[in-house]
Amino acid sequence: MSLLVVGLSHRSAPVSVLERASLSADAKTKLLHDTLAAEPATEATVLATCNRIELYADVDKFHAGVAELSTLLAQHSGVALEELTPYLYVHYEDRAVHHLFSVACGLDSMVVGEGQILGQIKDALALGQELHSAGRLINDLFQQALRVGKRAHSETGIDRAGQSLVTFGLEQLAVGTPVAEWARGKRALVIGAGSMSSLAAATLARVGVAEIAVANRTAERAERLAEILVASGTGVTALAIPMAEVADELTRVDVVVSCTGATGLVLTADDVLAAVSWGAAGLAPAERQERGAAPDPAPHTPAGLDADVLARLVAAAEAGGRLADAGAARTISAPADAEADGCPVGLDGRSALTGVDANSLELHGTWADQGEAAAQRQPRRSARTQAHATDVRLALLDLAMPRDIDAAVHRIPGVRLVDIESLAEASADAPMAADVDAVRGIVAQEVAAFGAAQRAAHITPTVVALRAMAAEVVAMEVARLDGRLPDLDERQRAEVTQTVRRVVDKLLHAPTVRVKQLASEPGGAGYADALRELFDLDPQTVASVSRADAADPKNDDDPGRAS
Repeated sequence: MSLLVVGLSHRSAPVSVLERASLSADAKTKLLHDTLAAEPATEATVLATCNRIELYADVDKFHAGVAELSTLLAQHSGVALEELTPYLYVHYEDRAVHHLFSVACGLDSMVVGEGQILGQIKDALALGQELHSAGRLINDLFQQALRVGKRAHSETGIDRAGQSLVTFGLEQLAVGTPVAEWARGKRALVIGAGSMSSLAAATLARVGVAEIAVANRTAERAERLAEILVASGTGVTALAIPMAEVADELTRVDVVVSCTGATGLVLTADDVLAAVSWGAAGLAPAERQERGAAPDPAPHTPAGLDADVLARLVAAAEAGGRLADAGAARTISAPADAEADGCPVGLDGRSALTGVDANSLELHGTWADQGEAAAQRQPRRSARTQAHATDVRLALLDLAMPRDIDAAVHRIPGVRLVDIESLAEASADAPMAADVDAVRGIVAQEVAAFGAAQRAAHITPTVVALRAMAAEVVAMEVARLDGRLPDLDERQRAEVTQTVRRVVDKLLHAPTVRVKQLASEPGGAGYADALRELFDLDPQTVASVSRADAADPKNDDDPGRAS
């Protein structure tokens, strides 16, 4: 076994790098094709989730394999190799197995113990099988990883050590309030209808939201998810809406969960700002225009923000092509030394904004953004968790990678955003359950067993070739005996043949059993070479046995067996 994994995850790289390095479905396919075309790799698959990208391969040269896999990851992710390299990690042979088994058990997840990774591992195996890039090693490895993950969840309380990313995200939105209490009676919008979005919708229904709207680019999938939610028995009202109506739907809902495969933003800061500005008036902007209604003279505004100030900021933003939300946020509570720092609006933000032109607003936005950049150099958790959940007009949970929701929306008063990056920060402080130690023990046991099985399997073709050679020697000697003793009858000839075979089998039994035992131990890979050297076995014969064994349908792994 020469298993190599090269990758990056939320533990090794910032979310901004993971976001840029994310792989589309086409990119994963091309990556695997190019990996097989590379000289060091004979089989491969890729495990790509919202917080990890890992390329697994069976290689014949370690250093060449690391260089090739790293280069391929950079090429297909679109991040330059020199920029990507500091965030890459490499695991080889038993360490690579240990890493994948730990991932399968949820030990390496952003939320320790979550079980969604098992489905993602299964998808990675299915992709390798579909593209015929997964050979015996990758099949064995990923099938066993699925079994180990299920064993960890069934034999320990690892589920108590963590939750799904969705549940953890909702807890962050609730800001210390019990999720069921926080969610009761709320209206929610779920954008996307894939596995994560479906889990989010089911979780929202379970914790007590009153209504869920589902938006997806494929309308049929959104409708199907809505039907499942209605039939779930939770009492939730669910409906599917077109993606074109998402902006209007934002004005009606309290919670949004987004997880799509889009490569660009699904919700911009302008979308969210418009939604929280008009949401309390009861009609979406499009509906107002359709009905000929005049704008509400006093639309809903985030707590503490003057409606006239907001209107001026929105108008200036539209004219200048940028979102001037920072101006509103900062002028309400401008620091005492604002003029000294160069703020063009001055200390009294509300009065100073009267009559100010778009250029000055732009300068003020720049000043505010500089303050924001300085604030972001401090721990972001404190900045995002200051407001209580009851002060939030619109709660946003972004589980996509790359992100679906503009990160700038967290600067809009009345809006709370939880995304992959803030989840990573929050999970760093999550308590670890004692069951984690038990899972680590299971992983250690399973890694040892898998390594022993693989090493034993590695010597099996050599043992088979040795026995085949011995059988050929027996056949040749029996044929020569027939020439020397032509008068032997069939019964005598059969008895002599059986005796010779029995002698050869007994002579080979102890050494072949022992060599398999020795080969299964760490460092036992050299026993196959020693056996070939001692008995002068033809390497081509051993290789042909290996190919025949790999092609035997009885030895193929069933992808559904561990599902």
